[in-house]
Amino acid sequence: MSQSLTQPTPPAPSLADFALTGDLARPARLTVPDLLAWPQHRVRVSFDCATSGVQHHGFAGPLLHDVLRDAGPRFDPGRRKDRLRFLIAVAGADGHHVLLTWAEIDPDFADAPVLLAVGIDGTSLDRAGPQLVLPQDRCGARHISGINAIRVDGCYPARPPAAAGRPASPD
Repeated sequence: MSQSLTQPTPPAPSLADFALTGDLARPARLTVPDLLAWPQHRVRVSFDCATSGVQHHGFAGPLLHDVLRDAGPRFDPGRRKDRLRFLIAVAGADGHHVLLTWAEIDPDFADAPVLLAVGIDGTSLDRAGPQLVLPQDRCGARHISGINAIRVDGCYPARPPAAAGRPASPD
């Protein structure tokens, strides 16, 4: 009697995901395939890397602003310019962190085309996770690979207490 030796099929590698948290109406866990639901933008980037010199890459993905806007940042509609006090913290699986302001990505202010890249040089980032890409930066220091968390934070006083003898400034 012969036995058939079959190798079990190895499980498919899991998709990388990241937590979208903070002062949002709709926090979520997202993957690269989830990010494909937003309009995709393509950019060619050249940046100077301290460890490996000038790098040239093509990235594709949605704008960070579009993804965060859809998550429903909890801006106070009764406060003019409330969104300008919000911070965006991005963390990568390798321990790198970046802090951005809402004004940097908001079309009414700096309108920086910051991407959550889902692909680099035609290769999908499904398994590695999305990358934060700031095409306007000359240096690649704010580029984050393998994003594992994005936190939107507006939970600090919108108006600090007035200094003694000085009225609080209007916003």
